[in-house]
Amino acid sequence: MPRLLLAAALCLPTVAFAAGSSDSTPPATTKTTTECTGTQVYDEKTESCVDAKDSRLDDDTLYQGARELAYAGRYDDAIGVLSAMGDQDSDGVLTYLGFAHRARGDMAKGMAFYARALAQNPDNLLARSYMGQAHVIAGHVDLARLQLDEIRTRGGMGGWPEVSLRMAIETGRTATY
Repeated sequence: MPRLLLAAALCLPTVAFAAGSSDSTPPATTKTTTECTGTQVYDEKTESCVDAKDSRLDDDTLYQGARELAYAGRYDDAIGVLSAMGDQDSDGVLTYLGFAHRARGDMAKGMAFYARALAQNPDNLLARSYMGQAHVIAGHVDLARLQLDEIRTRGGMGGWPEVSLRMAIETGRTATY
């Protein structure tokens, strides 16, 4: 029974972390998800919903908007916002794209984005965790364990990427965010 309680407690943080983020809390709900539609992001400066491709929006604003949209399950919109960001080859954008594509059911595309993220930054522990979770979904626990070993070797023991992947391997349940 104590092991079951520990497993349940360790699953709780998986909801609290966003793809591509080291923040331990879910994104705040803003007008991006309550009022804006499609790939619009709420712009605090103009107090309006702005299309993600609008040049007034900086990458940080777009990133936070994509994070919020993904957390709300609006993966296609998150992908659209990410595509408007300036550096399409940053490992953070690639990790987020991988997560969103995997979450919407395109495992192959998600895995390709994770591989690109890791080519950019082999120390991207979040990309390794999400790639490992994709392997769990596909039934390749041996490959998931390789990613878990890499996370630990690269100093990620006890962090969200390590814990969420370890729990996915142990339970077969992956992080939904």
